Amino acid sequence: MKQTAVVVAPGRGTYNRDELGYLARHHGARGDLMASFDDYRAAQGQEAISALDGAERFSGARHTRGDNASGLIHACAYADFLSIDRDRFDILAVTGNSMGWYIALTCAGALAPLDGFKLVNTMGTLMHEHMIGGQLIYPFVDENWQVIPGARARVETKMAEIDMRPGHVLGLSIDLGGMLVLAGNAQGLAAFEAEMPVVQGRFPMRLPGHAGFHSALQVPVAAQGRAALDAGMFGDPNLPLIDGRGAIWHPRSSDSTALRDYTLGHQVVEPYDFTAAIRVAAREFMPDVFIVLGPGGTLGGAVAQSLLLNDWRGLGTKSDFKAAQDAAPVLLSMGLDAQRALVTS
Repeated sequence: MKQTAVVVAPGRGTYNRDELGYLARHHGARGDLMASFDDYRAAQGQEAISALDGAERFSGARHTRGDNASGLIHACAYADFLSIDRDRFDILAVTGNSMGWYIALTCAGALAPLDGFKLVNTMGTLMHEHMIGGQLIYPFVDENWQVIPGARARVETKMAEIDMRPGHVLGLSIDLGGMLVLAGNAQGLAAFEAEMPVVQGRFPMRLPGHAGFHSALQVPVAAQGRAALDAGMFGDPNLPLIDGRGAIWHPRSSDSTALRDYTLGHQVVEPYDFTAAIRVAAREFMPDVFIVLGPGGTLGGAVAQSLLLNDWRGLGTKSDFKAAQDAAPVLLSMGLDAQRALVTS
């Protein structure tokens, strides 16, 4: 009997040193698809995805810059989606985190494979070329994924206070499970880092190579994206899509113009509520499992935290979730070899 699943696509920051060679290891048989991505990149004067993945050693300066990382992650994630064993899983819906929304559009069939790659590559390149602002991440849960009373309010109060200062910009970028991702200019980010206590030994954590995604700082990038990307690329999805507001785009009833407007408008310049997307996925589709596409396995924690925040299946702590996973996995990350084996044919 098939298990039902919601598929979750990752965003930036998921192709790192351990992921070098991911495409070659897992998707060597998809040569035609990768060749089409490489040909598109060559036409833009950019390095081939296959060359980046096949590099002798990982380079942060080369592999994590927006114009390279976006295409790499999309290629890995979309190929992973194609590798899901459809005889074992009935996919009910697709969602994603941040850039993962673009990948979700392709997985759900609202964009053709090459058009999906073009969207990701164009927006990643524009973000890199402009590099307006930056991001940092800060938790409001403890290390057992329990909400710390008052922690979120303290972050939001400090964020708003800094944003009111002359020359400072700071605001919410992504609601990411038990974490808040903030976007701002250099002054705003530096003030938050200086004035908030260090927690868990590493937060606030600046996200290297990230612009101020999902904020008004990106208005010029959104405008250039709309100018560069043909409206005719967008179509009706084959699978339900859950966006960064928690809104559902259903097959045979979605307006492709509105889908484009959201993707190249609100989604770029307004906060992205990944927690809401997972909440809607759990409540509206009630899947047996969540499948997180690779590369990397870091997004699994945010998915799990989002589920715990909504009392999913009565689970309340990281320990509860781990026990459930050990008994019968409910979260399958394709970037982790042991879990990948449970998803692919």
